Amino acid sequence: MAGLEELEKTISSLTDEEYRQFRHWFLERDWARWDRQIIEDVRTGKLDFLFKEALDAKKQNKLMDL
Repeated sequence: MAGLEELEKTISSLTDEEYRQFRHWFLERDWARWDRQIIEDVRTGKLDFLFKEALDAKKQNKLMDL
């Protein structure tokens, strides 16, 4: 994968400040992608089991205060 190798080389040559900025940009992008996936999973019902588990635990007074 020549593109990935080139990207790795470029990242390795960044100054500390450039690397800090890159990490910030990358983490924001990564979190945005994760958020979109969670929203899609909720929309399609993939996380309904968690909602059911929480409701069942509440009915049985098994929820803990954080």
